[in-house]
Amino acid sequence: MAGPLTPAFDPDRDLTIGAAEGRAKLVWFVDFTDPLTRRMRDVLQQTARGFGARNAALAVRYLPDPSFGESSDVAARAAIAAQAQGAHLAMFQALFSRPPRYTEGLVVALAEALELDTDRFRADLWSEATTQQLDQHRASALSAGVEQTPALFIDGREYEGAWDEASLVDAIEKPIAVRLHMATQEFFRWAAAAGLVLVLATLAALFVANAGGHDWYEHLRHTKMGLVAADWAFKLPFEAWINDALMALFFLLVGIEIKREMVDGELSDMSSAALPIIGALGGMIVPAAIYVAINWGTPTQHGWGIPMATDIAFTLGIMALLGDRVPTSLKIFVSALAIADDLGAILVIAAFYGHGFHMDAFGAAVFVFVLMMTLNRSRIYSRIPYLVLMVFLWFFIHESGLHATLAGVLTAAAIPSRRRANIEGIAAQASALLEAEARDPEKPIAHGTLARLQTAIYRLRDPGFHLQHALENWSNFLILPLFAFFNTGIVILGSSFSPFAPEALGVMAGLVIGKPLGIFVFVFIAVQLGLARLSPEINWAQIIGAGLLAGVGFTMSIFIGSASFEGAQLDSVKLAILLASTVAAIAGSLVLMAAARRG
Repeated sequence: MAGPLTPAFDPDRDLTIGAAEGRAKLVWFVDFTDPLTRRMRDVLQQTARGFGARNAALAVRYLPDPSFGESSDVAARAAIAAQAQGAHLAMFQALFSRPPRYTEGLVVALAEALELDTDRFRADLWSEATTQQLDQHRASALSAGVEQTPALFIDGREYEGAWDEASLVDAIEKPIAVRLHMATQEFFRWAAAAGLVLVLATLAALFVANAGGHDWYEHLRHTKMGLVAADWAFKLPFEAWINDALMALFFLLVGIEIKREMVDGELSDMSSAALPIIGALGGMIVPAAIYVAINWGTPTQHGWGIPMATDIAFTLGIMALLGDRVPTSLKIFVSALAIADDLGAILVIAAFYGHGFHMDAFGAAVFVFVLMMTLNRSRIYSRIPYLVLMVFLWFFIHESGLHATLAGVLTAAAIPSRRRANIEGIAAQASALLEAEARDPEKPIAHGTLARLQTAIYRLRDPGFHLQHALENWSNFLILPLFAFFNTGIVILGSSFSPFAPEALGVMAGLVIGKPLGIFVFVFIAVQLGLARLSPEINWAQIIGAGLLAGVGFTMSIFIGSASFEGAQLDSVKLAILLASTVAAIAGSLVLMAAARRG
């Protein structure tokens, strides 16, 4: 028995238009009663003018919309029934030539006009075979995530470009630039991509440091650069520009994510937020306590914040690689826990890992933040004033002795949120603007129309979302890899690293043992006391596995470690973080895979 249809072209079972052996394979989900499908059909006709000319084959699958009643279903059945007599294309064109109101009598009349055997057509219209083929089309749409028409797939990928001839031709013919764009977009969307790039940056740093490049590496890290004007100069080592300046942008994105979750996400409702918040508290308190216990009374005791952190990019990337072995509810729990953990790490960095304190610079930073909040209260939604003020806020916080990355979090807090947009109103506005322009298609679209469309689309999401969208890939694929590269170049060959040194042992025990233990114990107690509810999709073994994955501290732990130690102790702590994160990642993955097999 044949398996279910997929979004990929299937020449044996698909209803095709054009040469089935064409190089490009298109799959189009159609509803004859949908006006948007009719418009896409016009664009496809203009694009192809016979798909053989483009060396492409088009498969049509039907997805009738129940909201249109029997009319939509009858039309889809008519096209499939006509295929039994070799007249699919003729019926397809005939159905589109009529107004989108179909009855059994109308489609039978169309079959008669096409000189089909009407008795056989009537029988095929409601036959089990036709019903099964419609069900296969619906199932393939569901597996591809298609909920409504029109939807077009080109070589197994959903087409997300503009509905115009030139864009479709590029998508079908795939010139080099289009292929590169598709490959990069696919990589950026891969959930594990950011974690993979971090791993590669770390391996590159270790290779450079241990393959004769350590002196060059250290020289570059400590090269000072900055701004000079007359007698005034502001210079920092290259490593500090990354750790303090570029990482402020990373913390800006973290702050935006935390704010969104608290305003309109998993942390906005206490009934759903209670479990991840309690789990995050356990995942911070217990690792810190283990570290302090091991380092009690020693000069390294102040590094207790290092094992508190979770690297959300790595943790979610590993869960993405595990696929359906991890239930969706567990992914949501871990995401919310990691965000709450990030909030705790930010507070710890701000409160305990600054260097000295200067009141005059701090006062200037407070003034800038008050100015930001004034803009917020004045409903200034443009991102530019906040980003300009963030530069000044970063400078004054840096000069005050607090950790400069706090500027990113404070800027995220200051960027205003907005109530949900009236989608119906914006859709009506966009439709009216475009319909007015479409009256004269030969005339270039007016600049004013484009500006109004951009304003309307911008309104659909709050300013923080747009800023996050603009900076997210820069953070994941440039800022964090730079941070990893310039903070993990540790000389391993011939080093005096000892896993039993108090600072190293405290970090490893805190991340590998303290994280899962703290999360499990706090969550278990909360559920038993009725303070929070565990999803029925999640079992206790999966909580342990998630706790182990939360022990992948990596970026955040190295960040806190760099603020806590220097020299040989810092190298020892970084190596401990790398070892502990690797063990936690492997152990967590194995536990989650075992839990999935038992489930």
